[in-house]
Amino acid sequence: MDNQMSNPVVIMLINMTIVFAVLFLLSLFIRVIHFIDPTKPRTKKKTHPTAAPAKPKKAAPAKAAEPAAPVVAPGISGETVAAIAGALAAYGVGFSQIKAIRPAERRSWAGAARIRGLRNDR
Repeated sequence: MDNQMSNPVVIMLINMTIVFAVLFLLSLFIRVIHFIDPTKPRTKKKTHPTAAPAKPKKAAPAKAAEPAAPVVAPGISGETVAAIAGALAAYGVGFSQIKAIRPAERRSWAGAARIRGLRNDR
């Protein structure tokens, strides 16, 4: 008795049916997650039309807060500050989020010794 399937079309149809069934189940799972998403803001419950209207809240006066300029270390040119601000803006960071611009602390001799110690060319 030979119970092996050797027809490639039947095998292809079975495999495609399984793949699309799994994709359908995944799409249902994603829809359920979107339906019960705990991160969505909750909507307020509708009040009954005959209920008394709620008192409107007073809006706080808007303060025009100027963004603080970042602290720039001495010795850094304005061109460098502009280049850093432009690069961060391209990355999606606003200039008001920059706290300070200063050179990174480097220990050249320690770094060179570490690299030399890690090399294995003896």
